[in-house]
Amino acid sequence: MTLRFTLLEPAVHDRAGFRCGEATLDEFIARYASQNHRLGLATTHVLVDDEAPARIIGYASVAMAQLDLEALQPEDRRRLPRYPLPALRVGRLAVATADQRQGHGETLLGYIIDRALSLRQSEVGVCVVLVDALHDRAAAFYRAYGFRPTSDSALTLYYPLGR
Repeated sequence: MTLRFTLLEPAVHDRAGFRCGEATLDEFIARYASQNHRLGLATTHVLVDDEAPARIIGYASVAMAQLDLEALQPEDRRRLPRYPLPALRVGRLAVATADQRQGHGETLLGYIIDRALSLRQSEVGVCVVLVDALHDRAAAFYRAYGFRPTSDSALTLYYPLGR
């Protein structure tokens, strides 16, 4: 088994066969992910096994965003400007039911944080990774990896990329 990340390719990846246990996440990959890419709204990165490259193990959809300084925890506001901060938003993140509890969610999240750091180094400013968790269980997943709740909502979390 050799896992790799690639951008979603509708002609290659089996979007209709993806099931993760959350209907909205299944519907997104099947119906909206490629359209969002075409429109420049978000890109969807899929985790696949080279031995079965059409089967999507998991995916993460990301887009640029911004976050008001006041939404950060007080200790994260220091030395930052008072205007909206550049962010990378995780719009969706899901792992196929058959592949859950094997660390693939952590792998996807690590990949997205690495992408954010790479963008920050060479292409565009970004100081936080932002996510709107679907529910408390999803929020707990993100908090376990250092995401912090915004001042606005316990389900909107951010991960500071450091300074």
